[in-house]
Amino acid sequence: MSSAVGSRASLIPAKAGIGLRFQHHHAVVEMRPDIAWMEVHTENYMGGGPPLRCLDAIRRDVPIALHGVGLSLGSTQGLDPAHLDRIRQVADRIEPGLMSEHVAWSVVDGHYLPDLLPLPMTEEALDVVCRHVDQMQSYLNRRILVENPSTYVTFRHSTIPEWEFMAVVAARTGCGLLCDVNNIFVSAQNHGWDASAYLAGLPAPAIGEIHLAGHAVRHLADGGTLRIDDHGSAVVPEVWAFYQEALARFGLVPTLIEWDNNIPPLDVLLAEARRATGFMAIAEREGARADAA
Repeated sequence: MSSAVGSRASLIPAKAGIGLRFQHHHAVVEMRPDIAWMEVHTENYMGGGPPLRCLDAIRRDVPIALHGVGLSLGSTQGLDPAHLDRIRQVADRIEPGLMSEHVAWSVVDGHYLPDLLPLPMTEEALDVVCRHVDQMQSYLNRRILVENPSTYVTFRHSTIPEWEFMAVVAARTGCGLLCDVNNIFVSAQNHGWDASAYLAGLPAPAIGEIHLAGHAVRHLADGGTLRIDDHGSAVVPEVWAFYQEALARFGLVPTLIEWDNNIPPLDVLLAEARRATGFMAIAEREGARADAA
């Protein structure tokens, strides 16, 4: 059953935005770059102080989305109520246009692990995630988006394809989906999945945001390769092509450039966003021609 969540119109436009990191706070305040929206990690602003005051200034000019990285929707021990309340405090102050979290786990016995760890794709894990999404949406009185993971291992006892798992979470809870096309590409390459079939398995009406990022390629001793979702470089050509496929399926939705390691100058991020804008314009023209045919 879907959660009873408040109706809030999104202030995030169906355009390209960038992830705002501490290194670019002052540049954004001073330059006021021409960017449609920005997204920040919620946990980075829970401590108040200068970062939060800087974000207060930025949000006067640019719509902000909140992207959580630490709530651990997949933990069997339940959500940390104190962490959930801190999320609500940031949301009440920033008034984000979108809020999102990850389908992953990162907390055990009260200890936070510095990673987004994969879940077994089982009915039990599905029940846990849906219960926690319902709890989060009810507590915040907001509809959230949940993001598909990037993974490097699979579990032998998984019984549900990942794309079906994501679709069922959306159907049961009424949440939206944050489609990270780089994550899909990375996982598909690592596990031998069909990335296009993954996209086809997601419900288009539920897609509320797309993420784009760079990833690293590690060459293994056995001659194979492993792709690592490290957000430390530019989007690769194969992911740009896959992004065009996602636009053709889902239409225009807010698209974010993520870059969390080896962070470049702000101008580099803005150039990546302009490239995404170009692909969105092409998709819009192609969609208009298809409608007119």
